[in-house]
Amino acid sequence: MSTISDNIKTVKENIKNAALRSGRAAEDIILVAVSKTVGKAEILDAFDNSGQIHFGENKVQELVRKYDERFKWHLIGHLQKNKVKYIVDKVELIHSVDSVELMDEIEKYAIKSSKNVSFLLEVNISGEKSKFGVPPEDVLGIVTKMTQYRNITLKGLMTMAPNITDTEKIRHIFKQLYVMYIDINKKDIHNVNMKYLSMGMSNDYEVAIEEGANLVRVGTSIFTKAENV
Repeated sequence: MSTISDNIKTVKENIKNAALRSGRAAEDIILVAVSKTVGKAEILDAFDNSGQIHFGENKVQELVRKYDERFKWHLIGHLQKNKVKYIVDKVELIHSVDSVELMDEIEKYAIKSSKNVSFLLEVNISGEKSKFGVPPEDVLGIVTKMTQYRNITLKGLMTMAPNITDTEKIRHIFKQLYVMYIDINKKDIHNVNMKYLSMGMSNDYEVAIEEGANLVRVGTSIFTKAENV
């Protein structure tokens, strides 16, 4: 087995244990392997030796360069409006939508491509100025606008917690987003399907799962040469 295969095995075991602690099964959690710092060879290693099919990229140009239709691609980094046209026909899920203007742009190109594009609303729960995302108080107003779209679907919420060693200090951030996720789901808004809660990266994905995440974005713990993601 390759190092990448060993790493994926370890991550999946951790996911399984965290899921059990939250009263769920490992199958309830989607692992997105964040491949932003590695090449196609490492992606193929993960696919061929571990059956990994979900991959995440931060930059549009990297997603396009590495694109392989066998895989399910996630755009997890900040998305500029002028880059939308390059990925609407390639992504399984856009994690990082943070404005109505960006939603409008995705809708425009989704219509042109005759596609239905799924996305998550990125929420800046921590309030860090260095992070993108919608302020918590603006989320419901944006979500209710989904009734006016026909080619994009809101599939859940995403957040990035502060990158700190003591993950217990950020547990409350995951709790807050989970509460928001449940509350929105109860409102039964047209064109809103709260299917995914994308929280947790290499340093905190176990805590995120314990607090309700069902989609985690893991790079460093899989691709050992990658930067912290």
